[in-house]
Amino acid sequence: MDDARAIPVLASLDLEETAAFYADQLGCKVERYGDYVIARRGAIEIHFWACTERHIAENTSCYIRGGEVPALYEEFSKRGVERLSDFAVRPWNMKEFYVHDPHGNLLKFGCAPEEANAFA
Repeated sequence: MDDARAIPVLASLDLEETAAFYADQLGCKVERYGDYVIARRGAIEIHFWACTERHIAENTSCYIRGGEVPALYEEFSKRGVERLSDFAVRPWNMKEFYVHDPHGNLLKFGCAPEEANAFA
């Protein structure tokens, strides 16, 4: 059975720049369909629509959760992804890091601290 799932649809001020960032910096497979982009990496899938209003992208985020998050942080750190936060346990007891894409969309990556420790 193919379970239903939520897929974020984020704003892009420049679809070419979005496609390049998600492919080159975050290691996603990217497909372009006119004024729409889909970025995939494993079970992660994020869609983008063409937008001209910066305040929309700068006030949007999505959350990516799971045991793969520690490995993603290590990879993104080695790759030198810009605007990468620290990977730390937050007050709500999730170990998280954040990345802003070139247009201000906030990607939050998190896992339970015990999941992160399993990879330490």
